Amino acid sequence: MSHFHAAVWIDHREAHVFHFNADEAEKLVLKAQHTVGDERFLHNVAAALADAGEILITGPASAKTELVKHIAKHDPQVFARVVGVETSDHPTDGQLLAHARHYFESADRKILQKA
Repeated sequence: MSHFHAAVWIDHREAHVFHFNADEAEKLVLKAQHTVGDERFLHNVAAALADAGEILITGPASAKTELVKHIAKHDPQVFARVVGVETSDHPTDGQLLAHARHYFESADRKILQKA
């Protein structure tokens, strides 16, 4: 199943990746082998986001920035679809998904108003 929007919450231990629409969501949890500087982990997260049309990246510390830099360097086509990077503590999966749905709903509404 393919969805247009994706959101990821990432820290140095794991990433929760959601592909979703207003009614459905698919979740993937990826675990890091090392706690800092795990390029394979960042590559796997980027690969999990590769087919998304728009991407929101969240997390509590520097891992989200490391992911963005990794994507910019290694996957410029995916980087072009990153529409937001936000700091968030440790939301539940439900809270993250609700926030991401609201984020994209608001962004989509702004685009429609400009058209």
